[in-house]
Amino acid sequence: MGKILITNAHIVNEGKTFRGNVLIDNEIISKISEMEIKVTAGRTIDAKGKYLLPGIIDDQVHFREPGLIHKADIYTESRAAVAGGVTSYMEMPNTVPNTLTQELLEAKYNRASVASLANYSFFMGASNDNIDEVLKTDPRKVCGIKVFMGSSTGNMLVDNKTTLETIFSKCKLLIATHCEDEATIRANMEKYKAMYGENIPIECHPLIRDAEACYKSSALAVGLAKKYNTRLHILHLSTAKEMELFNGKIPLKEKRITAEVCVHHLWFSDEDYKTKGNFIKWNPAVKSRTDRDALLKGVWENKIDVICTDHSPHTLEEKRQPYLKAPSGGPLIQHSLLVMLEFVYQQKMTIEKVAEKMSHALADCFKIEKRGYIREGYFADLVLVDLNAPWTVDRSTLFYKCGWSPFEGQTFHSTVTHTFVNGHLAYMEGKIDESLKGKRLLFSR
Repeated sequence: MGKILITNAHIVNEGKTFRGNVLIDNEIISKISEMEIKVTAGRTIDAKGKYLLPGIIDDQVHFREPGLIHKADIYTESRAAVAGGVTSYMEMPNTVPNTLTQELLEAKYNRASVASLANYSFFMGASNDNIDEVLKTDPRKVCGIKVFMGSSTGNMLVDNKTTLETIFSKCKLLIATHCEDEATIRANMEKYKAMYGENIPIECHPLIRDAEACYKSSALAVGLAKKYNTRLHILHLSTAKEMELFNGKIPLKEKRITAEVCVHHLWFSDEDYKTKGNFIKWNPAVKSRTDRDALLKGVWENKIDVICTDHSPHTLEEKRQPYLKAPSGGPLIQHSLLVMLEFVYQQKMTIEKVAEKMSHALADCFKIEKRGYIREGYFADLVLVDLNAPWTVDRSTLFYKCGWSPFEGQTFHSTVTHTFVNGHLAYMEGKIDESLKGKRLLFSR
């Protein structure tokens, strides 16, 4: 790839923004300087007026491969990722078949090595009866273990108390949990079926998958983690009540229990079901404005450590079905950075905090090797953004295989202009260069 010189950028890194230059030498950041870098480069990019951030790392995506590729696949969704400034992702195990054996796990890595334009890792899935396979997982090569403590999408519900105790006590890897109490959800569902029959309105979704279901399950996970000193990471928090479970005063690198929020829980509220309907149906559900505001506060107070997407595409036909038949989830990865930059525009967030929660903290939380920061000697995973380039989302701009977005019609004030993956200019001004693929993430554990 040779040398690429980025000049005159506003470099956002480790809590500071400064004007400077970055030299990429093949895959690596070789020099960062506020002074002119005198070198002959194969390509020079004048980034005057633009902001250079570390590439976004998304710790929760569903790319649907294998088994559900009518919705999405590793190739299409990794294209959408780099178009959105996401240079690395961690994908979930509720594919078809579920990723419950080491052989199935490695098959996904093999596929990504030839199909993914972004860097990748895949979670090993846990079930009620595969603990031996879970314990074989290599902590250096795999991001973590995924436990569905709520059924969500798929058939991977872990509801056996003995199994949960075994996983939390014996597993040495990071355990990522989907926390919703299934018994509470089922009781709520019966209540609303008695009221509405099969025609439950979408507005009931956050009442069925309510705050109590989330809190009860999250509290159980936190209790188990404290009991066994487990490395626990709770995914997609959605309620104000759950914030009391987390400590924002402990430095991230010292935490054994960490938390994540997704952009849709920061952006939407239950008021949006009237216009968005099933297109904002997620598990856990988008809840009240009070919950949304508490989550944003939790980011600032460091009770929430990372921000990601839970990118989970379904087809338009699937989402247009009645509430009980429409699956939960939606495509988000192309616009997650833009959502957070919109909060910067609204003065609800700083760009330094965006870099922290979407890049630095991911690298620290998962102990990813040489990524997540703009540092000499690190992989050149970088994204350039123009904060003064408004544009409106429509279907012609989407890279998702499913062909729709919950942000259609939304005008963002920022634009991703360039994305570098391992020093390769994978995306520039609307065009993707597929000549090089991403790499498997490695972890310092």
